[in-house]
Formats: sequence, structure tokens, C-alpha cells
Amino acid sequence: MNVLFGPAGNSDAFTQAGFRATADAPAWIARMGLTAYEYQCGRGVRVGTETAQRIGQAAREHGIALSLHAPYFINLSTDEAEQQEKNLRYLLDSCRAAKDMGADRIVVHTGGVGKKRTREQAMENSRSNVRLLLDAKDAAGYDDITICLETMGKINVIGTAEEIMELVALDDRLLPCIDFGHLNARTHGGMCTREAVAALFDLMENTIGIQRARSFHSHFSKIEYGKGGEVRHLTFSDTLYGPEFEPVAMETAARGYTPRFICESAGTQAEDAVTMMSTYQKYMKQTI
Repeated sequence: MNVLFGPAGNSDAFTQAGFRATADAPAWIARMGLTAYEYQCGRGVRVGTETAQRIGQAAREHGIALSLHAPYFINLSTDEAEQQEKNLRYLLDSCRAAKDMGADRIVVHTGGVGKKRTREQAMENSRSNVRLLLDAKDAAGYDDITICLETMGKINVIGTAEEIMELVALDDRLLPCIDFGHLNARTHGGMCTREAVAALFDLMENTIGIQRARSFHSHFSKIEYGKGGEVRHLTFSDTLYGPEFEPVAMETAARGYTPRFICESAGTQAEDAVTMMSTYQKYMKQTI
């Protein structure tokens, strides 16, 4: 298995070039040398079966691995029956779209702690809700789609590296989505060195085993942060906030990991994904 690189959604340059249909995206990014694409359903699953199938066909023709981002409305911290039912609906809608387009991974946010519960209670609820999602997904016939739980950028949200690893360790059917920009934002610059990346990878290996650790899903972008963590996504032209991709590339190459890196830069995600790929390839050559 190879390390894969690609954008989350479509860059500004994609629409500026005159493209409107996402079914054109796989060919466009393949010409850039990229190998992955994450379809965005953060605001809701609105893609129909016919459109999803066209995207999937184009992805297969151009060798693009597809993943899908589930709606942001999912909140695994809840113990309220109505929200739990909504969680299941959002996930199963995502699974339907992913199945239609041939996406094998769905990225899921964990959700905020809220004012009515402690962080410990939120984690306990998250453990229960993760199991509900897995059971519902498999019962509906989507057992070939992997849920990837994402590390989060705001401090008041469940999603530290340790919390995500604890949740992913619950079941072999889960993978972590390591968002390096989110982790850097919530730690106010604590994910900027190779030592920090190595410690994160050690945590993964020690909690979910090396096999799952080496094939983790990932988001990467530079992110502005403040007291509460994440503020907004930036582009690779930023020189203030970071993080830089070099430490991640170095440690990934050194360990022989084969993750899927999805770039979430603000409008330059495909172009910055190419930069990430080139950076990784440079360090990979040094390990041979």
C-alpha cells in the first residue's frame, strides 16, 4: 500500500478553470499526480445516487481513492435519544453516499462536551455512541466502510489525541483521522516538531497497534488558533501559525507508514496536497 495524497473538496483553481461538476475532480487532481479525494458532506448529505455513481466511476478511471466527510451535526457526546437517532441517520445517509461512489472511509467528528456534562461523562457517552454507530452501519450492510474518528481543534470539544485513541481502541473496525492542524491549534503550537509527531505515532501504536496506526487517515492544514483553539483554516503561505508538514513527512517516511493524507487548506487544498506529496517523496528517498 502507498501513501495517498489529495484534497478535501475542490480548490478555488478547480472552479476558476471552468469546472462545476465534482465528477470532473478525479481527472483534474489525477493530472496533478494526486491519488485521493475526500467528498464533503459536512453541511448534510445532499448528493444523489446518480451523481455519486458518476463521481465514483471517474475516481476508479483515474485511480483516485475516495473518502467522505460525514455531517458536522453528529455529536457522540450526547445521551439524548433524539440526538442519538439523528447521529444514526446522518451516519447511514453518509454510508449510502459513500457506497454509491465507492468511498471506503467516512470521517466523523465527535462533538462538544456541552454545559450539562463533565468531560468524563461526555467520553462515556461517546464510547456508547460509537458502538451504536458501528452496529447500525454493519446491520445496514455497510460493513466494508470504515469510520474514522477525527481529532478536533477546539479545546471544549472531545478530540484530543488521547481521547480519539481511546475511542478508536474500542473496536478494530475504527481508524483515527489525525488532523495535525487541529492538534496544533488545541495545544497552541504543540504539534510543530518531529518529536511531537513521533510521540503521537507512539501513542497510536501503543493504543491501537502498529497495523492500524500505519494506515491512519489524516487531515492536514495550517490553522489559526486562539485561546479556545481553532479559529480558521489557512493556506501553506501562512508563516505564523503552522504546523509545517516536514516533521510529519519525515516521521511517516522513517516508520514506513502508509496513511491517506487529505489536505484541508482554505481554497488551495489540491495545490498544497501536491506540496505535501513532494515533501514526503523527498524524505522517502532519503530512507531508501
